[in-house]
Amino acid sequence: MTEQIAAWIGEARWFGGKGRDWTLVDVRRVGELPDPPAGTRVAIDLAEVAYADGDTELYQVPLAFYTEPQDRLAHALVCEWDDDELGHTWVYDALHDREAMALWLRAFDVAANATRGLLHFHRVPGHDLDLEAHSTLFSGEQSNSSVAFGDDALMKVFRKVTPGVNPDIAIHHVLTEAGSTHVAALYGWLDLVDEDTDTTIQLAMLQQFLRTASDGWDLALASVRNLFAEADLHAEEVGGDFAGEASRLGTALAEVHADLAAHFPREQRDPAALDALASAMEGRLDAAVAVVPALSAYEDGLRRTYARLRELDGVEVQQVHGDLHLGQTLRTVKGWKIVDFEGEPAKPLAERLEPDSVWRDVAGMIRSFDYAPRVTALTGGGADDAETEQRAYRAAEWSARNRAAFLESYTEQRGTGLDEAASALLDAYLADKVVYEAVYEARNRPGWLSIPLAALEDTA
Repeated sequence: MTEQIAAWIGEARWFGGKGRDWTLVDVRRVGELPDPPAGTRVAIDLAEVAYADGDTELYQVPLAFYTEPQDRLAHALVCEWDDDELGHTWVYDALHDREAMALWLRAFDVAANATRGLLHFHRVPGHDLDLEAHSTLFSGEQSNSSVAFGDDALMKVFRKVTPGVNPDIAIHHVLTEAGSTHVAALYGWLDLVDEDTDTTIQLAMLQQFLRTASDGWDLALASVRNLFAEADLHAEEVGGDFAGEASRLGTALAEVHADLAAHFPREQRDPAALDALASAMEGRLDAAVAVVPALSAYEDGLRRTYARLRELDGVEVQQVHGDLHLGQTLRTVKGWKIVDFEGEPAKPLAERLEPDSVWRDVAGMIRSFDYAPRVTALTGGGADDAETEQRAYRAAEWSARNRAAFLESYTEQRGTGLDEAASALLDAYLADKVVYEAVYEARNRPGWLSIPLAALEDTA
């Protein structure tokens, strides 16, 4: 079955090895869901991928085995396989299968170990699951897979997995128990616990489904389009002004940071650590200039921004989101929710768990406020030179207004303003983020390279 699974993995949206030379070196059964219907089996396999450069990755592969073909699952067929117990079977991606997902949900409900394998389901008290809810797999996700159970619960299945604590689970657990109103409540999670190797791999999390929530990025784009449609009005004069939402989002982030500071370790970073941070940023700039030569025009200013970190006596760090932007927020009738606390996917898991400055999160959100209007200006189409110039001006106006509203509420809620240390950190994280964006756009969306370059031009 290894060859068939390899072919299937290679076509999956969530597989991160596309374009690289890789082979599937091992597929290991780690558990089965209890009490499947007769003639079926629901299992979880781990697939180990080895790359030509020596890297390896583990991918979670939930499978459903049937002794008869299932027309309703034809689109999710992985392969046919002669199973030792069931005989000839048709094997499907279990996340597409409502029967298989019902087994997962029941396992969460009773929070019991699987009858075979090393699976441990955990439950957070306080919510009764709707066991009659039908499952629906979300489409379009890139790195994980999410399954909704009616309007009640949402399960995120981590496709690429790593031994250790997943920050998305750990942070949601802490914030749920702290009573935070700014996250979707955690209902449970699934661990693979291998006592022989003293290894835990976290495979999935079950949480509150915010079905009626609106995506923060989409709301921002709608606000910008509303502004562009009103040629004679300023951002604060149009009906779709976003500043109030930006302000409330600043308050929400400050409250989440306060909860994280209260329940996770805080540390003091000394000047040596700040010197190392500045050096790391300088190293990324060196590499970026080779990819985006246009950055060289701003290099001196960027280096001065990084050098300011070396003038600080020390800073406090704590658990943060680590990859915050408008796309990681949801607006509900009860306020803003922040989602996806996994951190930057490209970083190793251990690094994503390390404390960082809250100003990294603030910088990420500020950059998102800059992207929304500039993306809308670029993709509007059909504009002459005068209209393009006007859009650029209005984009800058929208960005500045919402940045100010967000930052004012954030600092007010924290009870501290932007002192010298905070300003130096925020400026450095903003500069580092812009350099990252320039490289990303040059490699993936050259037409958007002007967005980070415009940010550098504005601060030059």
